[in-house]
Amino acid sequence: MAGAGLLLWCGIMLLPSAASAQDGSVILEADVDGRPVGVGNLVLDPSQTAKISVTVRNNTNTPQRVKTVRISGTALALTFFAYDTTVPFDVPAKSSETRSFPLEPTDLGSQAIGLLPVTVEVIDVQRESIASVETTGDVRGSLWSVYGAFGLGVLVLTALSWAGALIALARRRLPANRWQRAMRFLPAGIGTGLIAVISLSVLRLVAPSPTAEIPFIIGAAAAAFVLGYVTPHPGEQRPPSEMDTVRIQR
Repeated sequence: MAGAGLLLWCGIMLLPSAASAQDGSVILEADVDGRPVGVGNLVLDPSQTAKISVTVRNNTNTPQRVKTVRISGTALALTFFAYDTTVPFDVPAKSSETRSFPLEPTDLGSQAIGLLPVTVEVIDVQRESIASVETTGDVRGSLWSVYGAFGLGVLVLTALSWAGALIALARRRLPANRWQRAMRFLPAGIGTGLIAVISLSVLRLVAPSPTAEIPFIIGAAAAAFVLGYVTPHPGEQRPPSEMDTVRIQR
């Protein structure tokens, strides 16, 4: 009985490993105009038709039903463009299928510009992602696109925040509490960090990503917070100088 119990316990312990080995995964490979996605920057030009090719490798024991191929670009947790192309096909278990289709991003110029994280993914009939591959896209759009206008809007709001805080400092109208004065400068610092991230993206220097966004935003916010914290108390009187002293001769 003890031996049978030991064998049963060993079998239970081995079941999850066997199941995970059999489950496998679904892998997506894609290329645009013959260039693999993930190797270098993916150039997206609104004036040119791109040929998209996707290969789905189904390493699971269940067939996968692909309905849509989606190409999307995001920045700062916002999606600025997305193209869904209906390409229905089935991928049997332990096999792979390849499909190709043209993509005409004619309206891409009014949606984004610069370097943006781009995701290519295949979606099933339940609108759930089966597999995806990520890369950096070089979007040849207009400065007046949605992404460009978003950056200009952030620039205007940041300038207004700095102007309001500095004018209040000059007129000695900041709160008497240091923490409240620091919080008055904080939105301007956050806006400055966002402007830096968007500017580097539009200038095609650095694509927005958590590793690039967080240091710029947190660093600029911290600098503005400290600046507001060390500003002088609005009720403090500055010591008189020689220019303020008037001598009256007897």
